[in-house]
Amino acid sequence: MKVDVLLGLQWGDEGKGKIVDVLTPSYDIIARFQGGPNAGHTLEFEGIKHVLHTIPSGIFHSEVINLVGNGVVIDPVVFKAELDKLQPFGINFQERLLLSKKAHLILPTHKLLDAASEIAKGKNKIGSTLKGIGPTYMDKTGRNGLRVGDIFSPHFKEKYNALVEKHVGILEHHEDFTYDLSALEQPWFEAIEVLKSLQAVDSEHYLNNALLAGKKVLAEGAQGTMLDIDFGTYPFVTSSNTVTAGTCTGLGIAPTKIGSVIGIFKAYCTRVGSGPFPTELLDSTGELMRKEGNEFGATTGRPRRCGWLDLVQLRYAIMINGVTELAMMKSDVLGIFEHIQVCTHYIIDGQKVDEFPYDVTDISIEPVYEKLEGWHCDLTELEDFQSAPAALKAYVSYLEAQLNIPIRVISVGPDRKQTLQN
Repeated sequence: MKVDVLLGLQWGDEGKGKIVDVLTPSYDIIARFQGGPNAGHTLEFEGIKHVLHTIPSGIFHSEVINLVGNGVVIDPVVFKAELDKLQPFGINFQERLLLSKKAHLILPTHKLLDAASEIAKGKNKIGSTLKGIGPTYMDKTGRNGLRVGDIFSPHFKEKYNALVEKHVGILEHHEDFTYDLSALEQPWFEAIEVLKSLQAVDSEHYLNNALLAGKKVLAEGAQGTMLDIDFGTYPFVTSSNTVTAGTCTGLGIAPTKIGSVIGIFKAYCTRVGSGPFPTELLDSTGELMRKEGNEFGATTGRPRRCGWLDLVQLRYAIMINGVTELAMMKSDVLGIFEHIQVCTHYIIDGQKVDEFPYDVTDISIEPVYEKLEGWHCDLTELEDFQSAPAALKAYVSYLEAQLNIPIRVISVGPDRKQTLQN
């Protein structure tokens, strides 16, 4: 068996959680491979909205194992809060939720370092979610980090204190930054006890043995391709590899074990926080798009910047990830427009280009748009794609021709039922 991968092709918030939830009945294991509580995967069904930050999006399916891989960074306090919110739904976490022993832990001081660093940047801040993600990955690569497996060690407190001492030394250089570490530590250590009650596994062995046994695995990505530390709009990126290659390092899966790659994209574009966004709409159209799409961050609540679909960016993401099929989200949001614009090329220094450039932060980009007919109607009651308006079918066909990849899923609303197969 091979591992299928599902990930975002834009700047995050594409709707990955919903599609994982929809696809989960076809799999035995759902495995998160990178990111941390800066993710916000929203699922909606039976009139209830759920937002998951670290727990994989297959957790509501009773026959499926959900694994948090070694590439994920875990904040025990956030993780405990997620578990508490899920308690009313009778989920057996001890049997259905596994943690990789190699997943790194976010300490209270990681979040303090994140906040102090962002304040020090002033107007050059990158728009961090202040969840401690960056400092945790820095300690991981600096070979200083604490991992889930360490919490079972008799020397855990000693290791913790050594790392905190290092962090406090760094914080002393931020003279105007004040904090109360003891107030943060008590809930953190309480949450560590909750982590101890769950199954911690050697996840690379677990997953590869599962594949040998014929189990079907879906790898769930967080954030989006354009936030990848190597291939995103650097430096306005996250601290992990959000692309398909991150599945291999984030789960211990060999490249030869990758199967289908399902790329998720919105029918338009959004971005949270700072950083370049070539098709951003800073006018009433962008505001209308934000209002209609309820474009506010699931994790931060920050308003998302909105713009038309960018095919230069999308082709780039498809190439980097080796996407084999697509899912288009939030088609219903564009139902308010009589016409839809799609960016097909950029004008840079007077030259028409169709390849995403090395750096889009410090250059002037003029998007080249093609105008298409909108469907200008409500899609949320659609039950099958065959009944869709002709303009929506034409939009899907147009994108498939431009991207040379089939669009298998079209989402027409937030509920798991509002998902059409093409």
